[in-house]
Formats: sequence, C-alpha cells, structure tokens
Amino acid sequence: MKEISAGGVVYRRAGDGTISLLALTDRFGRFSLPKGKQEAGETLPETALREIQEETAVKGTIEQPLGVVSYTYYHPEYGPMDKEVHYFLVRALTDELSPQTEEINGVAWVDPASFLQYHREKGYENNGAIIEKAWQVLGLQNNL
Repeated sequence: MKEISAGGVVYRRAGDGTISLLALTDRFGRFSLPKGKQEAGETLPETALREIQEETAVKGTIEQPLGVVSYTYYHPEYGPMDKEVHYFLVRALTDELSPQTEEINGVAWVDPASFLQYHREKGYENNGAIIEKAWQVLGLQNNL
C-alpha cells in the first residue's frame, strides 16, 4: 500500500530580518517537520497547509516545493506501507502556537542554529536534504 503525505519547513521573519523556524517534537519524542496524510480531493499544497495548521495552529503560505522523502514503515493493520512525503517551504502568516496533543508532543519557534541542533540530535536523517534545501532558499548558513 502507498500513503501520500505533505508538510513543510515553516519559518517567520522578524522586522529586523532574523528568521525563526517552527520546531516540532512528534509523539515518539523525535524532532520532525509538520506533515500529514493527503485527503481525497486535496492538492499537495492544500494538504501541507491544512496539516501544519491542524498540528501547530500556524496558518501559512506556500513559497516553493523543497522535495520528496520516500520510505517504508510497518502499519499494525495494513503491514508494510510505502510512504511519500512532499515538503514545501512555508512562510508563517500567524505566530501563535497550539500543539495538537494527539499527534505531537510540542512546538516552538526557534532560531536556525537550534533548529539544526535539534535535527542533528533527535531528528530523522531522511529530512536532512529537505532542511538543506530550505536553508539554501532562505540564505542561511548550512551547518548540517
């Protein structure tokens, strides 16, 4: 079986030009990016924006695609699942955070250095290329 999801690297830019990014801790205690399953009739950008808002309360706008991550995981009901996650760079339109506690443990706005540190220490390795692409687009120093 195949599952299609979408999500994003979410950022905001302060008046002085500094960037903060949305850091998310999933229900397994790992650092991750907000994402979720595509619903019938949705485009991938619509899925990404809906899931980001559901998981974090942040409303955003898509700036550009960042790439696709594919992997296989084991679903207790359906067995092996091929998963494809389409990621986008998303500029936040709102700042308030409210984690969807059924899905994630927490969310916070963090500086780019902290974001990279969380990714290195507790993140999923397959998100590295997505984060690297976001850094290039945002003009941030790449310390992956």
